[in-house]
Amino acid sequence: MFLKSLSLKGFKSFADATTLEFEPGVTVVVGPNGSGKSNVVDAIAWVLGAQAPSSVRSQKMDDVIFNGTDKRPALGRAEVTLTIDNANGVLPVEFSEVSIRRTLFRTGESEYAINGVPCRLLDVQELLSDAGVGRQQHVIVSQGQIDAVLNARPEERRAIIEEAAGVLKFRRRKEKAERRLDSTEGNLLRVQDLLREVRRQLRPLERQAEAARRHGDLQAEFGALRIFLAGREIAAQRSRLAALSVERESLGASERTLRTELALLEQQVAAAEGELAARGDTDVSDRLVHVEQLRERARGLAAVLHERRRSMERDRGQLMDGGVVANLEGEAARLQGELTEVAAQLVALVPEAETLTDDETTYQSERDRTLEAIESASGGSAAAASSAAAEVRGELRTLRSGLERTDSESRRARQRLADLEMKVARLSEEAERLRGEAETAESAETPLVADVEAAENRRLAADAASTAATAAHQEAVAELSRWQARADALSLALDNARARAGSKRLEDVPGVLGTLLDLVRVEEGWEVAFEAALGDAILSVLVDNPGSARAALRHLASGNATGAVLALSAFLGSVPTAVPSGTSPVRSHVRGSDARVDALLDVLLARAGCVDGGWEAALDISLANPNSVIVTRDGHRFSAVGWRYGTTGSGATATALEEAQLRAVAARGDVVEREEVMRSARTELEAARQNERDLGKRLETNDAKFTAATDTLGRVQAQRREAQAELEIVVQSTSELQERTDRERGRIAELEGLLPALEADEAEEVAAARRRGEVRAQLEARAAVLGGRRKDVEVRNAALLERQQFIERRLEETERRLEADQVAREQAAERRQQIEAALGAIDRLAALVDTRRVTIEAELASLHEARRRQTDEVRGITQRLDEARRRRVAADRELEGIRERSHKVDIDEAESRLRLETVEESTRRELETEPDVALAAVEPPLPEGVPAQTRVKDLERELRLLGPINPLALEEFNALQERHKFLEDQLEDVKETRRELSRVIKAIDTEIESVFADAFADVATHFTKLFGMLFPGGQGKLVLTDPENLLNTGIEVEAKPSGKNVKKLSLLSGGERSLTALAYLFAVFRSRPSPFYVMDEVEAALDDVNLHRFLGLVNEFRSEAQLIVVSHQKRTMEAGDVLLGVTMQPGGSSKVVSERVNAAN
Repeated sequence: MFLKSLSLKGFKSFADATTLEFEPGVTVVVGPNGSGKSNVVDAIAWVLGAQAPSSVRSQKMDDVIFNGTDKRPALGRAEVTLTIDNANGVLPVEFSEVSIRRTLFRTGESEYAINGVPCRLLDVQELLSDAGVGRQQHVIVSQGQIDAVLNARPEERRAIIEEAAGVLKFRRRKEKAERRLDSTEGNLLRVQDLLREVRRQLRPLERQAEAARRHGDLQAEFGALRIFLAGREIAAQRSRLAALSVERESLGASERTLRTELALLEQQVAAAEGELAARGDTDVSDRLVHVEQLRERARGLAAVLHERRRSMERDRGQLMDGGVVANLEGEAARLQGELTEVAAQLVALVPEAETLTDDETTYQSERDRTLEAIESASGGSAAAASSAAAEVRGELRTLRSGLERTDSESRRARQRLADLEMKVARLSEEAERLRGEAETAESAETPLVADVEAAENRRLAADAASTAATAAHQEAVAELSRWQARADALSLALDNARARAGSKRLEDVPGVLGTLLDLVRVEEGWEVAFEAALGDAILSVLVDNPGSARAALRHLASGNATGAVLALSAFLGSVPTAVPSGTSPVRSHVRGSDARVDALLDVLLARAGCVDGGWEAALDISLANPNSVIVTRDGHRFSAVGWRYGTTGSGATATALEEAQLRAVAARGDVVEREEVMRSARTELEAARQNERDLGKRLETNDAKFTAATDTLGRVQAQRREAQAELEIVVQSTSELQERTDRERGRIAELEGLLPALEADEAEEVAAARRRGEVRAQLEARAAVLGGRRKDVEVRNAALLERQQFIERRLEETERRLEADQVAREQAAERRQQIEAALGAIDRLAALVDTRRVTIEAELASLHEARRRQTDEVRGITQRLDEARRRRVAADRELEGIRERSHKVDIDEAESRLRLETVEESTRRELETEPDVALAAVEPPLPEGVPAQTRVKDLERELRLLGPINPLALEEFNALQERHKFLEDQLEDVKETRRELSRVIKAIDTEIESVFADAFADVATHFTKLFGMLFPGGQGKLVLTDPENLLNTGIEVEAKPSGKNVKKLSLLSGGERSLTALAYLFAVFRSRPSPFYVMDEVEAALDDVNLHRFLGLVNEFRSEAQLIVVSHQKRTMEAGDVLLGVTMQPGGSSKVVSERVNAAN
């Protein structure tokens, strides 16, 4: 890896685009003064990321932009591009060439790019750090840096090795970890403060949360009990509704049964009335006629059977005679005679039948006329009149009963209406009162919040004032302690100085004025320099004259004590102050207590000068001015009699002690004053806190009042809405009841007007029905007589016709038998058997007919008796009719009672349903629970022996006793508790982070120590070798200032050229210092090589011998790294592989000419 080219445009003196081509080996940049050679080095440093303007020899960064000449205007930007050959892959990128570009605009904007891609400065630094080119750029040695290496502090020399060894990345990591550790310190303090604040808030909030939790538990139990009781109420109402429904159904069934019974009684009444009215239509007569007809038919049938038996017997007799034909002829003659007899009887029966027909026709005409007259007289209204009267009486009873119920309901409704109106009015007044309370609380909310915020601001201001007062008090206490400690230290130092000077032993000696420290006043900061300038004279005791001095010495000698005295009269002459240049006279910063002391100080400090720099500068001035006393502000003293590093004095003077004591007194007063201010601030803070707490409690109380008022208002408004809804229902019900009452009263009046006429019609119709019954009975008697006669004629006629038909068949059979005699003989035997069977059947039939005749005779007797009883039955029917009517009235009354009970059940059911709806709606709205859920609610655990209703009252009392609570306290407490836990976790995390960071820092420190120790060992070894090469016979080494502290130890350079016994670098010549610095730098280069090094006129101060040695060193490094050297030395030019000439025309810009030395040769 090496630098391949450098392109400049607008950078310093390179106004035009200029490219410098570099080669491996040694490249020497040459040119006259002011041509811009060093600008090439500045450009390389600048493009590699230099940030300090001084590193590119500028006062501000935009000075690197071409500023123009008389002939050329200024440019707006500077751009430098450095191309690096990365063929060996030293840079961790996949490019054989890496181009780094930096651009700066006059507006202050800056750009970086790697291979044309915009990037950050950090990217450039990280890319180059792996190649050994750190941000300190130790590979670039600019003008004046050689001497700066030797003049640098030991820690700054260490930085060069660290950068070359790559320790800086560990430093950065450590700094980053330390920054994080520092930031975590702030986080730790903040978290601890927050944790303390949260703990402070947690304690009172815990009490509020406990009250809220207790309130919540009681409220939850109260709500659960209310839900349970609501469920029981719903269940009770539903059970009552179910019971009422069952009772209503039972009453309905009873009503239906009674209605059925009433209908049956109505039917019985109607039937009785019809039976009574239609008694003439009874079937007794018809039955009597029918039975008499049956008797006649039985008689005829018995005669026929008798005749048939005789005929059969005859036939059997004929079969027994043996003369069949003769018998048949005799039988035919007999049958012919009987047939004639029967025909005569039939002819005789015709007039009787005709007479009966005429009688029946007459009866039918009379019966029709009579019945038509009866029907026309009654008009068919008997049953209708009776039914209408019964219906009117039933309806009247129902209406009167309903009217009584309606009146009772109206009274109850009016009473309920008055109660509801009072309740609505009371709830309205309560709602208005609560609304006023809520509005009052709400109107008080804003000023209270403002007061709380103002109180909080006052508390914060008081807290800040208290903190500031506390800090001021602590500062005042610290100031008092500092001045008191200084006064104590000065007093002790003065006491020690007086004791060493023997002033206490000389107090009684005449002419003794005191120690020198008691009689001078030194400007602040010059005490140590003053003591160093005086030396041993600082411990002298001042006396008036030599005599007093002699007496003082004699007194010291007598006491075998030591001490020094100065006689002021011996120094009355004026001595001018003469100090070397570059120093400040110490005398000008010291004043005596009087003129004699000032004269003494003029003598003692005449040649005492103070150097502002370090001891080395003071030593150099002392060497140049051996007759002067050179001191530093730190107490170093250099004079002809000796050199002293460090101070032995304390800087104590009487005036310093006096000033410290005065300052301590002032500080004590300041402490008292600030303590009073702090106490007042703390009092104000406590008052502000108390005021904030009081206002907070007032705000909480007001919020609790507002919440309680709004909650109660919501419940009252809900109750009012319920009462208003119930009121509207009751008003509507009252209106409906009044309308129903008016209708019922009107209907009752109407029916009461109709009932008398209907009852009169009913009585008249009953009498008419009785008369119609009697007429029908007479008609039925006549009909029975005519029916008997008709039956008798029909029976006789039927018997004669049947006998006629029998005789004719018998005659025809006889004649056939005569014709077929032969056949008859053959069939005689068979015929005889048939006759015997027929005779048996006839006997049985005759017996049956006789039996039936006896039955019919008995039935005829019974029917005659029934006709007799008919009149008695009419009387019985009338009695039954009266009984049915009485039972109907009783059933009507019972039905009326059932209707009244049913109506009461309907009212109770409506009330229960309304109550159920109210309870369910209240459960949904107030308890936010569905009725079915409340119904399924389980009874919460209750104290033993305490019912639910009592427990509810106890809970209400406990909730009232709890008073207003902060409803958000529990939530705030939980949130604050979570925050407390979070802060504790955060605190533990911060502590763990700090422990981890401490471990990381410790590990980094170990790594830094290891890397630095290895690097230092290598650099020290190479420095010794290179120093021996540059200074043949000389000795040089690197020494750690604090070997026990490898993290922060500095590096001292010890150089001892051959023939010189000097170990301090300040005593070396300029050329020796340059070679020593180069030896140090090249030792670093060799120990931790970099791919290239840039040096700007580092050999300018070398003579030919030392230049030769330097070039030998360069020649050694030629093969190890690329060297770019800016030089005026001809021999250096000859050592280069490539020469780059930089020139500049007057008023122009820098130009570059390149030439290879080998090619030129």
